[in-house]
Amino acid sequence: MARRNEHSREELREMALAAAEAILEEQGLDGLSTRKVAARMGYTVGTLYLVFRNLDGLILEVNGRTLAALQQTLESSLAATTDRPLAQRLKALARAYHDFALCHPARWALLYEHRSPDAAVPPWLSEAVHGLFALLEDLLQPLTGADPATALAARTLWGSVHGICVLAVTDKLDVAGPLEVDAAFASLIDNYLTGLTAQDRGD
Repeated sequence: MARRNEHSREELREMALAAAEAILEEQGLDGLSTRKVAARMGYTVGTLYLVFRNLDGLILEVNGRTLAALQQTLESSLAATTDRPLAQRLKALARAYHDFALCHPARWALLYEHRSPDAAVPPWLSEAVHGLFALLEDLLQPLTGADPATALAARTLWGSVHGICVLAVTDKLDVAGPLEVDAAFASLIDNYLTGLTAQDRGD
């Protein structure tokens, strides 16, 4: 292993991101701090601040990597269901989203629970988010037609799937009675597509 002073800035950046992800997986959101990240790297906090402006900057880049991993997961789901009907593809996509959240609960939660002190979201992070929505928009566009309607439909469906996932990951899905996550996804997607189809026909 290289000595501390032999690591380049880019190597330090990669080490810090990997350390932060490992801490999140092991200790959850409350365990993440610049001190712990630096200690896992074998460096001082001061060195970490030479690469990232602050903890917020580190978290934003962790979130960017999480979004990229999530995108890859969802794209793999779509690739595996190319020949299936739309409803089945959407259900598989919802399950893939749920499984990602279940496998990486802290990293997934950090996407939504972190609030940057800076009001503006970095353009590269916004682009990553739009890339995820584009996967849904491409599937729904034949039913919705116009771009504004497609964007609204994609975000509405995602919001509903996300809500089910939040309840499932936090073991609260059956708070009002027994409910399986796949049954919830099926009910949501089947009824939502029925509504979109009727709207498309002008019913």
